[in-house]
Amino acid sequence: MDLFQLSAALLSLAAVFSYVNHRFLRLPTTIGLMLIAMASSLLLVAVGELFPTVEAEAREHLEGIDFNKTLMQGMLGFLLFAAALHVNLADLKRQRAVIGFLATAGVALSTVLVGGMAYGLLNVLGVEIRLIYCLLFGALISPTDPIAVVSILKHVGAPKNLEMKIAGESLFNDGVAVVAFLGLLEIASGTAGFDLPRLSLLFLQETIGGAVFGFLLGFCALAMLRKVDDYKVEVLLSLAAAAGGYALAYALHVSGPIAMVVAGLFIGNEGRAGAMSAKTREHLDDFWELMDEILNAVLFVLIGLELLVISFSGLTLLAGLLAFPVVILARFIAVALPVSLMRRRQVFTPGAIRILTWGGLRGGVSVALALSIPAHPPGGVALPEREVVLAITYAVVVISIVVQGLTIGPLLRRSLAAAIEIPGAGERPA
Repeated sequence: MDLFQLSAALLSLAAVFSYVNHRFLRLPTTIGLMLIAMASSLLLVAVGELFPTVEAEAREHLEGIDFNKTLMQGMLGFLLFAAALHVNLADLKRQRAVIGFLATAGVALSTVLVGGMAYGLLNVLGVEIRLIYCLLFGALISPTDPIAVVSILKHVGAPKNLEMKIAGESLFNDGVAVVAFLGLLEIASGTAGFDLPRLSLLFLQETIGGAVFGFLLGFCALAMLRKVDDYKVEVLLSLAAAAGGYALAYALHVSGPIAMVVAGLFIGNEGRAGAMSAKTREHLDDFWELMDEILNAVLFVLIGLELLVISFSGLTLLAGLLAFPVVILARFIAVALPVSLMRRRQVFTPGAIRILTWGGLRGGVSVALALSIPAHPPGGVALPEREVVLAITYAVVVISIVVQGLTIGPLLRRSLAAAIEIPGAGERPA
C-alpha cells in the first residue's frame, strides 16, 4: 500500500470502529476504538491459523507504518496544538507550581523509581535484562500522555482545577522524558557514556529552545491574525503554525511538542482576546475540535492494531501485568511528595493525590518511544532487550488506558462527594 491507501484504510477503520463503539459499546471514544482494534488484531491472528496469508499480509501492511514517526513527527504536533488552544492561561498559571514539579522533577523521580523496581521485578521473574534497559523503560513510561489524558478528562467531566493540573502536566512533561530517554538510549546502545553536562545542555536546548521557539511562532502568527478578518485565512494560519512550526522545530533540534504547547497557548489566549472576531473563534474551535477527534480516533486504532506486530511470550505478558502496579506506585510517590509539601501553603481538593495518581494515564507517546528503540543501532551494539521493553510498555499502556480510563470517573465522583460532606473542604481548592 502507498501512503494514500494506508491513510484511507486507517480513516475508514476509525470511522467504522467509531460507529460500532457509539452504537453498541458506548465507551469513551479512545478506549472503545483501541479495544475494537485490539479485538480485530486478535481475530486476524485466529484467522491466520486457517489462512496464514491473511495474517501475514495484514502484518506486512501494518509494519509498513512507522508508528514512531507517524505520532512523534506528525500527529503529535497537531494534537498538542489543539489541546493547548483551549487551555486558559490564567488557570494554568495558578497551578504552575504543581505542574512544574510533576513535569520535570516528577518525571525524573519516576524514571529512577520505575527503573529500579522493574529491574528487581524482572530479575525475580527470571527475565535477563540490564539495569540501563529498565531505566530506559522508566523514562518512556513516566510521562503521562496528553492525548489520552485530555480525551478522558473531557469525557468524565473533571473539576477545572484538577483537570488543569493533570492536563497541564501532560502537555509539558514530554520534553524531560524525551531527553532522559535519548540519553539513556545512547548509553544502552554503547554510542555514548553518561555525560551529565551534555545531557543538561540537551535538556536546555530541547525545553528552553522549544519554549522560546513556540513563543516566537505564536507571536508571528498573532501579528498576522491581527491584520486580517477572514475566518478562512485565520484558520489556515493556525494550521500553518501547527504543521510548519512543528516541522521547523525538529529541523532546529528543539522540542516540537513544547513549541506546539506554547504556540497553542499563545494563540488560544492572546489571539482570542484581541485578534479574532466571534465568527473566527467559532470556526477555529470547530476546526481544531474536529481535527483533534479525527486524529485521536486514528491514533487509538493504530495503538490497538500494533498488537499484531508486537511479540509477546507468557513471561513478558506476566511482566507487563506486574509492571503496571510498579508504574502506579512510582507515580504515587512522585505526586505525593510535592502535594504533601505544598499543602502547607494551599488547600487541595480531598483525594487530590489519588486523583492525580490515577489520572496520569500512559498512551501512544510511550509506545512510540519504545518502538523507536533500534534493534541494531548504527555504530553500536545490538539491543537484545528491545522486545522485552516493547512488550512490557504495550501491556502497561493498554492496562492504563482501559483500567484507569474507565475508573477515573467513579473515583472523581466519590472524591467530590467527600468534598461536599467535609465542611470547608471545597474552599479554595487547588
